[in-house]
Amino acid sequence: MKLSLFLACVLVSTLVVASGNTFDSRLDEDWKNWKSQHEKHYVEEEETYRRMVWEDHVRFIEQHNLEYSMGKQTFTVGMNQFGDMTTKEFNELMNGFLPVEADNSIEDEFDEEDEHVEDEHVEDEHVEDDDEFDKDEENDDDLGDAIVDWRTKGYVTPVMNQGQCGSCWAFSAVGAIEGQWFHATKKLIPLSEQMLVDCSTYRNRGCQGGWMSHAFDFVVNNNGISSAADYPYNARDQNCQNKTGKLVAKIRHYAFIRRREKSLEEAVERIGPISVAIDASGEAFQLYKKGVYRNPRCKSRAINHAVLAVGYGREDSRNYWLIKNSWGTSWGDNGYIKMAKNVRRNCGITRHAVYPIV
Repeated sequence: MKLSLFLACVLVSTLVVASGNTFDSRLDEDWKNWKSQHEKHYVEEEETYRRMVWEDHVRFIEQHNLEYSMGKQTFTVGMNQFGDMTTKEFNELMNGFLPVEADNSIEDEFDEEDEHVEDEHVEDEHVEDDDEFDKDEENDDDLGDAIVDWRTKGYVTPVMNQGQCGSCWAFSAVGAIEGQWFHATKKLIPLSEQMLVDCSTYRNRGCQGGWMSHAFDFVVNNNGISSAADYPYNARDQNCQNKTGKLVAKIRHYAFIRRREKSLEEAVERIGPISVAIDASGEAFQLYKKGVYRNPRCKSRAINHAVLAVGYGREDSRNYWLIKNSWGTSWGDNGYIKMAKNVRRNCGITRHAVYPIV
């Protein structure tokens, strides 16, 4: 534990005792069971602080799900392995997409003769912002019941857990490569996120964050990427162990997608799983469980987390993007989240969509 965090825990614990505040005794058994389930161990001062954070989340969950039962929310939340972390701590630790570098970067190295590029699935810095698309794209009721789910067609590997490492960018990039490699070879091979964390160091920062297109650059220049079996994930920064004799998948380029939901929809439908980045900073996202995630407070220019769009569909008259996350299967809907589609506040999902070209 960092010294500053330890001191904060001690200070908060002292204030709790001094003010005479006590915890909800009705939650004692739940707290004990939660610690056991997630193998949580604390020193005494830290436990006081973590119990306080956990109880705050319990109250948030109860209130949110009450609103869901009243029709005021479109999704449910629930306690998970992140229940003892404040939202600020959670964002700093788990969300590793680097939006400033992404916004300031210009990628223009794709093959202009590629079939996908001819279909205009290329980023245009002058296209409209995703908060300002046409009104006919806002109305869920105007859209059909089309469903795309690349999991059912063998393009998607099982959900992984990035652990306490901001490597979401590597998981997003690997997921997109796995899908396109399967499309080309009919072989679904789990690829190595750890190789990207350790070796893709140009403008990427390992567990401190990165960007998917720079990961694709590395795979192109390296002439491939290793399998997860040959280069397993360890959730920490390591020295690069690039063994060129064990590269099992390769790409030749990558392309961006226009910043419009219609363009992203066409890409997901025709190409396969697409790397995207979103604003995942809210408490509701941290504790998401099921349903269509709609958060009016999402910001298109505060993007901090990379994920994989593996399809889209419709549930309870609401359109959604089907998103594969990298926080393990105990988070969300078995590791997935359904995010509101064709709405103005869409968490910036269209801003940095990119896919590899095999």
